[in-house]
Amino acid sequence: MGLWSPESWRSRQAYQMPEYPDQARLQDVELELAKQPPLVFAGEARQLKSRLASVAAGQGFLLQGGDCAESFSEFSATNIRDMFKVLMQMAVALTFGAGVPVVKVGRMAGQFAKPRSNPLENRDGIELPIYRGDIINATGFTSEERIPDPQRMLKAYHQSSSTLNLLRAFAQGGLASLDQVHAWNLDFVASSPQSERYQQLAERIDEALAFMRACGMTTANTPALAETDFYTSHEALLLPYEQALTRKDSLTGDWYDCSSHMLWIGDRTRQPDAAHVEFLRGVKNPLGLKAGPTLPPEELIRLLDTLNPDNEPGRITVIVRMGAGKVEEGLPPLIREVEKEGRNVVWSCDPMHGNTISTANGYKTREVSSILKEVKHFFEVHQAEGTYAGGVHFEMTGRNVTECIGGAHGLTAESLSSRYHTNCDPRLNADQALELAFLISETLKACRKTQQA
Repeated sequence: MGLWSPESWRSRQAYQMPEYPDQARLQDVELELAKQPPLVFAGEARQLKSRLASVAAGQGFLLQGGDCAESFSEFSATNIRDMFKVLMQMAVALTFGAGVPVVKVGRMAGQFAKPRSNPLENRDGIELPIYRGDIINATGFTSEERIPDPQRMLKAYHQSSSTLNLLRAFAQGGLASLDQVHAWNLDFVASSPQSERYQQLAERIDEALAFMRACGMTTANTPALAETDFYTSHEALLLPYEQALTRKDSLTGDWYDCSSHMLWIGDRTRQPDAAHVEFLRGVKNPLGLKAGPTLPPEELIRLLDTLNPDNEPGRITVIVRMGAGKVEEGLPPLIREVEKEGRNVVWSCDPMHGNTISTANGYKTREVSSILKEVKHFFEVHQAEGTYAGGVHFEMTGRNVTECIGGAHGLTAESLSSRYHTNCDPRLNADQALELAFLISETLKACRKTQQA
């Protein structure tokens, strides 16, 4: 493989990367980013890796969720707060089902770039470069707006910094306290079937807290009841940005990508000899690896050997994204090869990306029933193979959007236009996400009962 350095990826083929017309301006932005403070710290990334090692051992569960692609225009404290609230609600529901701690990782504070299946977009005979996320270009369908602009990386950095500051305040400053469990319910969810179910769960938590207070344990003297650990993640797609935020840890001498606690490699950029794998093999952050239906078992092992040569627990999360009709056939060979070779991984299910469809009225959407079906098949396969289904990975939002069809409210294709706000892929709204969390919780309980029988 050769010696690694933060820039060694530049000698490899780089897929899904924009072509910047002004290279001098790009270099100036990279130098400016390299001077900025890190967004996260090496010690935080090591802590997350330790938490994920517990998940790999069956002693935790990973909840990873957030925006398909963060937006400059929709950035607000309210949106960040609502995303945090729904993730906390989901974590509570999953904790009751899994009976283990839930590791909370947001697709936040850096998820600005998106891989695309086609480099060009055609509208009414006009062809322009595709929109690749706000960190690269703009959504407007004009030649000027679609030109990759390196200056956008600086805006993404500053927005990520503000997002992280707010998330840390929420996690440590009171909003994450179990005393606030009723306050996590969002207004538009209050009229849904999930609200009543969540309120029942919150009342059980209130009863447990009352008992603990009687025993002398309160949120004032027991930090675990009053605050939480919350981590961030994004796809490490735009490598100039990632390299510019890579720092050598003063304590260990290791390199960390300080743009996020966890980075992942997408299904379109996981070529073993290409740039993205080369870059990420050298940073010590915990990594995700998307595994689609075209990933051969032997290539997965090669990737694991490249990215985690010491077989370190917690280093790699394999994020399976095959589609509801492909998991039962595609996942077992991967599990068997990993088990045969003795590799340590967290197995997580991304039931979003393999289930995208187009409606007759031109919207990209996902059916909640297909999302749930893939999750159920993912758990069933692991149960049959005797391995641990350790997490889920959702594209979701705390906003009251209409982007995925189905769910308890029976959202239809005709309703999509009312609040369809995503710039890329359709997201679950808070009501749909919480509904899935309860259904996954039931699946986890059933798996535990089977294991104990």
